[in-house]
Amino acid sequence: MKPSAKITFCYCFVADSTPSKDSFWKLITIPKVLLLCFTLFSLSASLGFLDPTMSLFVLEKFHLPVGYVGLVFLGLALSYSLSSPLFGFLSDKKPPLRKWLLVIGGLMTALCYFLLGPAPILHIESKLWLFVLMLVIDGFSLAMSGIPALPEILSCAYENGFEEGLSLLGLISGLFSALWSLGSFVGPTLGGFLNDKLGFEWAAATQGGWSLLSGLAIGIYYIYESSCRRRSSPRGGLGTEQERAHLLSSET
Repeated sequence: MKPSAKITFCYCFVADSTPSKDSFWKLITIPKVLLLCFTLFSLSASLGFLDPTMSLFVLEKFHLPVGYVGLVFLGLALSYSLSSPLFGFLSDKKPPLRKWLLVIGGLMTALCYFLLGPAPILHIESKLWLFVLMLVIDGFSLAMSGIPALPEILSCAYENGFEEGLSLLGLISGLFSALWSLGSFVGPTLGGFLNDKLGFEWAAATQGGWSLLSGLAIGIYYIYESSCRRRSSPRGGLGTEQERAHLLSSET
């Protein structure tokens, strides 16, 4: 039996159940939501890629006994389980940090997959300690980018006029589950094909490319969003307050 590491996201919502006029298509056509969906898909696909490929690579490359392969999987699951409460707390208490967590987490995930083989273009010899280290950091980075994604989608929906209620929460939860399931299908399917044709090193680098693309895309969007907010913010606010204070003092 092949050991595997499975990571489960669990979100609980408590709200009043009221019908909503907001639609699924309206939600996913929001550019920010679309990029966050791609982030979730890339995370799920990268995790799913490891299921059919990693155990075979470890057995063939490092010649480990079958019993020790499960310990290698433990590095990913343990780091994720220990770090996810921390990132959940930060995401809940410090919402402005979510964008940094998403971008840095995506880039770190890409780096881990490029070094997991490592990719042949890096000309680095594959070592067991490096492989385990990348799995540990990968679990950490997956929690960093995966945990803030759903609350970020929720806040984005509120900003775009969606009504607060159980219907919206169910809509976003269904979208999250659909994306995660899609990635869980594409990751092992595409990863298994690439592993058979190109080898684990190139297949892992390809999976890292998805995370790199999602991290760069969401980072560019946040930069664009920040610049738009600066342009739209009222200028001369301080001068207005000074003029108001001057008028009040002159009236007295």
